[in-house]
Amino acid sequence: MEWKPTVKDICEFINSIAPFENQCDWDNSGMLVGTPDGEVKKIGVVLDITSQAIKYASENGIDLIVSHHPVIFRAVKSFLDGDISFMLAKNGISAICAHTNLDIAKGGVNDTLAETLGFKNPVPMTEDGETSMIRKVIIDETDGETLAMHIAGRLSTGVQLADCGKTIDTVALCGGAGGDFIGAVAESGCDAFITGEAKHHEFLAAYELGITLITAGHFETENPVVAVLADKLKNNFDIDVEIIPQNSPVKYF
Repeated sequence: MEWKPTVKDICEFINSIAPFENQCDWDNSGMLVGTPDGEVKKIGVVLDITSQAIKYASENGIDLIVSHHPVIFRAVKSFLDGDISFMLAKNGISAICAHTNLDIAKGGVNDTLAETLGFKNPVPMTEDGETSMIRKVIIDETDGETLAMHIAGRLSTGVQLADCGKTIDTVALCGGAGGDFIGAVAESGCDAFITGEAKHHEFLAAYELGITLITAGHFETENPVVAVLADKLKNNFDIDVEIIPQNSPVKYF
């Protein structure tokens, strides 16, 4: 009889490349829906588990979804038909979510973002804590507008730029919502910070601190890791692994 990995086997593999113990205190990564001992016949990988992703999974024989964003993030007081987690259980689909542990991990979200942008030799900006997910790179000297256009082209998206006017050669980057890290980036001596999204006051803070801030979309800065994670799973398990089609919910005009 052909051996099939269990949900627990897949979870343990993900833990080996992006330890769940490294997730931020406020996070909720891990196996969030399903039966640990359930056999896995086909894995679907996606950034966000949505109703459309579940529909695709159920129609294509996927019995485990591995996502970046947690399907259950905060404590819930009900579990009703129509809820995403309820839909997973109803369709017999398990879910493993690797969020900030995959942001922090070597070869994870932020190393993948650096590679996608064509930046070489990214290193963690700090060694411990949340800011260890931020990557720092040295690039050829450039200016804010040129860097912004480069990022827009590499990610095929629109970007926002708060240009402090400095020459840039040291860049910090963090996929997703990295606006909270503006102060830490300034302390690190970086000239620019690339992230997915930031609030108005964070743009103002960046300008005051002398940091050129570029935002390129939460989805766009994190989604490249989906293909990387799918390849890792394909290379370690002899079962079908498929990327579930998904587009950003945001369009730029």
